[in-house]
Amino acid sequence: MPLTLPFDNTYARLPGRFFSHQAPTPVAAPELIALNEALATSLGLDPSTLASADGVATLSGSIVPEGATPIAQAYAGHQFGGWVPQLGDGRAVLLGEVVAPDGRRMDLQLKGAGRTPYSRSGDGRAWIGPVIREYLVSEAMHAMGVPTTRALAAVATGETVLREAALPGAVLARVAASHVRVGTFQYLYARQDIDGLRALADHVIARHYPDADDAFGLLEAVIDAQARLIASWMGLGFIHGVMNTDNVSVAGETIDYGPCAFMDGYHPETVFSSIDRFGRYAYARQPEIAVWNLAQFATALLPLMGERDAAIERATDLVNDFGARFQRCWLDVFRGKLGLSEAKEEDEALIQELLTLMAQDRADFTKVFRGLADGTAGDWITDRPSFDAWAVRWADRLAKEPIDPVARRSLMARRNPAVIPRNHHVEAAIAAAVAGDTSLFRDLHRATADPFTDHPVFGTPPAAGEEVTATFCGT
Repeated sequence: MPLTLPFDNTYARLPGRFFSHQAPTPVAAPELIALNEALATSLGLDPSTLASADGVATLSGSIVPEGATPIAQAYAGHQFGGWVPQLGDGRAVLLGEVVAPDGRRMDLQLKGAGRTPYSRSGDGRAWIGPVIREYLVSEAMHAMGVPTTRALAAVATGETVLREAALPGAVLARVAASHVRVGTFQYLYARQDIDGLRALADHVIARHYPDADDAFGLLEAVIDAQARLIASWMGLGFIHGVMNTDNVSVAGETIDYGPCAFMDGYHPETVFSSIDRFGRYAYARQPEIAVWNLAQFATALLPLMGERDAAIERATDLVNDFGARFQRCWLDVFRGKLGLSEAKEEDEALIQELLTLMAQDRADFTKVFRGLADGTAGDWITDRPSFDAWAVRWADRLAKEPIDPVARRSLMARRNPAVIPRNHHVEAAIAAAVAGDTSLFRDLHRATADPFTDHPVFGTPPAAGEEVTATFCGT
C-alpha cells in the first residue's frame, strides 16, 4: 500500500504552466542499493519503512506515496552558451516537498523516473553509473560542508538501459532545498510571462530569501549564494563540468552532478567533461561563468524591476559586483586551508604563489593542502627549493596569527579533506556495480562521507595508468 509522507507541495500549487503533472513510470524489480538513513531521519522519515518493500517501490517510482503531487518541472536554459527555449525535467519527477521536523522544506525528486513531456528523444531513465556518481559526490560534498543536493536512496530497477551498451538501470531519490533554476526564470521570461515571473520570484523569496524585499534583493541574494558556492568548489579542486543555466540552482546548492570531477593534479585549465571541447567550464573559468549565468538571471528578472533603463543599470552593478564578493569568499576558503584565521593584504599573493608552484608540474591538489599541516606538502612538488622558499614566507605569515599551533592544525584539518571521491575510485565502483557488485561503492561512500579522516586506500592519488581524464554526462 502507498506510504504517507509529510508533504506540503507549494510548487505544485503555482500556475500549471510551470510544470506538467507526471507520475513516475513503475520499474520491473526495484531493489535497494543504498539508503541514507541519517538523511531520512533528519527529514522525519522512518528508515525501516523506506527500506521495506513498499518503501523501495516508492523510492523507485513504482508506488506514488500519499500526499505526493508528482510533476515534471519546465525550464529553459543556455547550454554551453547556446539558447534552448524549452528543456525541463526529461528524466526526473518531483514527488513533493517534505517538511522536516525542524521546519526545513525539502524537495523529494526521483531521477531516472521515466519519460516526461520534456524528454524529447530521451528514454527518461538512468543507468547505475550516474546514480552512483551523484550519490557519492553529492554526499561527499555535504560532508565537506558544501551546499548541495543530497542523495536519499539509490534503487536498482531490474531493467536494462541502452546507452553506449546495455546497462543496468537505477533511480536516484534526490533531496534539495528546491529545484528552481536560473533556467526556470528564463523559461518564463522568454515567453514574456510577467505574471508567472512574479509568482515564481515570490515563491523563491518566501522559500529561500525571506529578507529580500523585491527582485533586486532576490538577485543580490542569489549572487551572494553563488559566490560562496563557487568559492567552496574552488577550495576543493572541484569541477562541475556543465555549468549551464539550467544547472544553476537559485537556492545556492550544487545541483546536477553530470560530468563532474575533483582534480588530482592541479592546473587551472583542467577540464574533465567529454563534451566541453573548448574548456568553457574549466576549473579556473567557473567564477567567470558564474557571472555570465547571473547576468542571464538578472535579465530574466528585469520585468519585475521597474523602469527598464534604471533597472538595467542597477542590475548590472549587482552582477558586476560578483567578482569582489567571490574574491572575499575565495580568500576566506584558502586562508583557512593555509591555517590563517585573520585577513592580511599579503595573503592573496601567498596563496597564488603556492598555486603557481603546484600548477608547474600538476602537483596533487588534495595532498598538497592536506600536507601543509604535517609537513608533507613539499613532497608533492618537484621544485622543492622554490617550495621551501615559499614555506619560509608562509611561516613568517603564520607568526602574525593570534591562534596557537594546535588550533591552527585543527582549522586546517577541517578545511583540507584527506579523502575525496577521486575519479579512478568512482569509476572502479561504477564498473563493479555494473557487474553486480556494489560493495566497492559502499566502501567508497563510507570513506568519502568521513572526508577529514585519513584512509589507506581511498585517500591515495591514482597510480600511473589509473588516471581518469574524461567524465561523461549520464544521458
